[in-house]
Amino acid sequence: MELSAKEDLGSYDYLLKTIVLGESGTGKSCLTHAFVHGKPKTRTTHTIGVDCMSRLIEVGSTNIKLQIWDTAGQERFRSVTRGYYRGTAIVLLVYDITKRDTFTSLTTWFDDVHALTSRHTVVVLVGTKLDREMDEREVDFLEASHWAAQHGALFTEVSSFTGENVQVPFELAARSLLLGIEAGRINPDEADTGIFYGGPSTSRGRSHFSLADTSLASDDWRSSDLTATPKTRRGCCT
Repeated sequence: MELSAKEDLGSYDYLLKTIVLGESGTGKSCLTHAFVHGKPKTRTTHTIGVDCMSRLIEVGSTNIKLQIWDTAGQERFRSVTRGYYRGTAIVLLVYDITKRDTFTSLTTWFDDVHALTSRHTVVVLVGTKLDREMDEREVDFLEASHWAAQHGALFTEVSSFTGENVQVPFELAARSLLLGIEAGRINPDEADTGIFYGGPSTSRGRSHFSLADTSLASDDWRSSDLTATPKTRRGCCT
């Protein structure tokens, strides 16, 4: 599957509402920034409430606009962020591989997702800080992979600092949704799918995605598809 950034956020076939969840300090904002801007975030602060960014990508021959809601992980904001769960196509459930407590709390986050999102919502479990030393790791890859399988989630580990795999969670989820649309399992016209049609070129109820375009690449900052400068806006998405 070919994945590339697009300059013009006004032209797309589908918009996919995406929400990034997890405990405070797990690197949610760094992951979002790395994916959208193609470079690591140099200054980090805790998200207050919710921030939003957009990036346009190409999956096969289908243009996808990802509307990414980066949420605060602190408990005092939990009631606010729950309001963004409904009508979500993609959920990235983020934990820090060097902090076991951020992994053990995942079930609470997942229960909220299961209760408040569509049956078609794609959940991706994302372990951050893959660049850290092995002796700092507190969550084994196989253990996290097993958790994801038990909960029907996709899974990957990333480094927002080096850029390793930062595109993969979004790539996996977008591919899964497009395959579902192509196979007729998902109807974007249904309420609360978090999938919206773009311009008039999009055929209602039919994807432009080719089932042949399913190869999955893992690139670093040298990848040309991470060098575009997409349009972003804090606090809302356009």
